[in-house]
Amino acid sequence: MPRLDDIVLLHDLNEHPFYRAWREGTLSKGALATYGADYAPFIGAVEAGWRSLGDADHAATERDHALLWEDFRGGIESPEPPAPLSHQGEALVALARRAFADPVTAVGALYAFEAQQPKTARTKLDGLLLHYALPEGATAYFRAHADDYGEKDRLSARAAAMGERELLRAEDACEATCRAMWALLDGVMDASPTPNP
Repeated sequence: MPRLDDIVLLHDLNEHPFYRAWREGTLSKGALATYGADYAPFIGAVEAGWRSLGDADHAATERDHALLWEDFRGGIESPEPPAPLSHQGEALVALARRAFADPVTAVGALYAFEAQQPKTARTKLDGLLLHYALPEGATAYFRAHADDYGEKDRLSARAAAMGERELLRAEDACEATCRAMWALLDGVMDASPTPNP
């Protein structure tokens, strides 16, 4: 969906300094742990977006993926409880829950996440394997999402069937979610400024 893709491209998470540092291995393990905890509630909320679209099977898959995220958190000794630690994390989860409650805005909010996920999962996986010694199973979330473009295609088809007014609402949700995901990474960087030695 070209218009949604243009929005996502403007907020390419792989260009964020946090993900660049991850790929280069210059993040501390503490920064990864903070990220794991701060992002967990959003990962857990994704299921609701697919359920809003009437896709119970994929919602169940996302529920399983949230469990894989917990394996990642365990591998990096992410703090408990799995709730947003920053106001940016809280804002992202609140925005997602609102957007995921409506099928039109769910398409846009999910697109912001799912269209980027294969590429970000691949680069994060590569960074983890190259620079961070994690227990077996801690990278399963990223392995499951690397090179997986199925979700984006499903969402593109739904967006293509929308009228102009609905598409504008979906685009607004996509833009807001992209901004909130970027802001969460800003918050994690602010909370964990110390790089690896």
